[in-house]
Amino acid sequence: MDLEKHPAAPAPAPAPGPAALRASDADRDRIAQILGDALAEGRLTAEEHSERLDTLYAVKTVGELEQLVRDLPAPGGVHTPAAYAGAAAGPAAETIVAVCSSSSRKGRWRPGAHTRAVSVMGDITIDLTQAVFEQQVTEINVTCVLGNVEVLVPENVTLRGYGSGVLGNFEVRGEGRGETDPQAPVVIVRGFSLLGNIEARPKLGARLVDLARKLRKHLDG
Repeated sequence: MDLEKHPAAPAPAPAPGPAALRASDADRDRIAQILGDALAEGRLTAEEHSERLDTLYAVKTVGELEQLVRDLPAPGGVHTPAAYAGAAAGPAAETIVAVCSSSSRKGRWRPGAHTRAVSVMGDITIDLTQAVFEQQVTEINVTCVLGNVEVLVPENVTLRGYGSGVLGNFEVRGEGRGETDPQAPVVIVRGFSLLGNIEARPKLGARLVDLARKLRKHLDG
């Protein structure tokens, strides 16, 4: 008979709860939409919205995202945790590609909530100065290799940038300008440049008008 004592096998670690899960792009998109609606409705000031938007792309977990909107109603008036909220319907994502060529989007067009731009030894221009925005937050994801991507926005739109470059340039100009309209759409440019150039800036003299009336009409409808 073996009377030698053997150490008990360690119990398996419990699965992480929903709040501890790593946040996905979809989770961040839902929180960004709640923040955008709160800005348009006057629940957040432009400064508060900007501060929370910066935090949105810095935190890692669903629980940390949830803290950003715990004092705000979810779309539809009932607050639902980001981990379980359904994805909001909206325009389909668009992809703009330029490989040893050029491509552009400009004039009266309707950008979706997400636009992806890929430039490989090519030139891409995304001109939003006459665009019709159908959502509060518009995000543009850019990958640029040995190319050039330029994003132009109206001067009263809030422009935010998150990106980097390796032997290349990623530059967003006009962040934090005092003259942006607090009711205006928010354009977020996220990108990576390798031996290329990504630049986003407001186009002076180009402005969206009647933003508060249009956004409130859209929200009420």
